[in-house]
Amino acid sequence: MNIVCANCFTTNRIPDDKNYNKGKCGKCQQGVYSAKPTELTNNTFYPFIERNNLPVIVDFWASWCGPCQNMAPVFSKVAMASPVLLFAKVNTEQVQKIAADANIRSLPTLVLFHQGKEIDRISGGLNEMQMKQWIMQSLQKVAK
Repeated sequence: MNIVCANCFTTNRIPDDKNYNKGKCGKCQQGVYSAKPTELTNNTFYPFIERNNLPVIVDFWASWCGPCQNMAPVFSKVAMASPVLLFAKVNTEQVQKIAADANIRSLPTLVLFHQGKEIDRISGGLNEMQMKQWIMQSLQKVAK
């Protein structure tokens, strides 16, 4: 299984029978897996969503967006409770090219990627139950 280090963004191969949550990066020696959302930039977005074998949920947000600010702690809480997924954030004010490439038209927008392909998206502020429900429904599409 390939996991992109949440610290240095190096792709690491973790044996499928090993616990990837405890794997260390071969380059920076930090844990490859982070339960907290990873901040992505123009340089790290595509490697992170394309090279990870685990599904990646990306929160596209902006500092001026009230619903984004309200949903941020919910996103972090769900991320901490979801060890089989990766969570990332894209600040659309700083990473405008990625937001444009992803066709982000409203904020906040959550997008589920699997091996570089968009699987599903939802826009608007969500509470914890709504977010978990959307994730479960979206993950069913990964299996197809």
